[in-house]
Amino acid sequence: MCKVYYTPIFLFLLYTADVLQLVKDHGLLPHAYADDTQILGVCRLSETDVLQSRVSNCLDAMSSWMAANRLQLNSDKTEALWCSSARRQYQIPTRPVRVGCTSVQPVTVARNLGIYLDGDVSMRTHVTTTVRACFAILRQICSVHRSLPRPTMLTLLRSLVISKLDFCGSVMAGAPDVLLLRLQSVLNAAVRLVFSARKYDHTTPLLRELHWLKVPERVKFRLCVLTYRCLNGTAPHYLAETIHPVTSRGTRQRLRSADTSTLLVPPTRRTTLGDHSFLAAATRAWNTLPQQVQDAPSLPVFRRELKTVLFQSSFPAD
Repeated sequence: MCKVYYTPIFLFLLYTADVLQLVKDHGLLPHAYADDTQILGVCRLSETDVLQSRVSNCLDAMSSWMAANRLQLNSDKTEALWCSSARRQYQIPTRPVRVGCTSVQPVTVARNLGIYLDGDVSMRTHVTTTVRACFAILRQICSVHRSLPRPTMLTLLRSLVISKLDFCGSVMAGAPDVLLLRLQSVLNAAVRLVFSARKYDHTTPLLRELHWLKVPERVKFRLCVLTYRCLNGTAPHYLAETIHPVTSRGTRQRLRSADTSTLLVPPTRRTTLGDHSFLAAATRAWNTLPQQVQDAPSLPVFRRELKTVLFQSSFPAD
């Protein structure tokens, strides 16, 4: 019985390690999940042909390795997505990518673990899909809200609506205000449903009463929690290794900031792309927190103190 249970796990680990190393040998970045493997590559616009050829060669090597191990590369479920700034979209190649004996046409939107990624990294498709799904659930709850007590109503909203709104909320870092306002409209509609308020009633006092953060603060909350986990060794390694305190820079060890938990903020060239990155957004959000919040002894304490600070930011005292 032990062999029956442990052999699949061993084979999966062996498969993951070999495939990841194979991708790295081709100069690409792998990212493996339980049933999915992603291949990432970065290049200049003048070198797209070289990158596309490198990806095809890597996929050929992966297909050969999988065939030798009685596995199969499913080209029907393979997608190719080119990402660049909105101004450079017209320069993105539209030629199909060769995957074994088939050709895969590049797409403009790809779904990745429930997140919709646009080619221009604008997150418009993700916001549109999330808002549409949330309002569909709100309409269903609204049809029976008169027969639901308020605690039950809040439980339904938190589990069916707020959970969708907060899912991978950190990806909205650096998003334009127009997209954040669309997400905020979901919160406003939910809180009006709880209090049976009219369409044009102000939602700020209602949100304050329920102790719900507004969308920009919710995004910052997710970013700071993930940064805290990176600093305390409970986050994925590929994220934790990008976070560096000021004390790690030898030239800054004698500065006043060396006595704090300040993080190094990387310079960014484009606000539309660079400010969207986890490293830039997370370090900037972390550096704005009070020192006592950064020095919280545990994650539950950090989350509690962080929400208090962000709640005061969402609803400043009159």
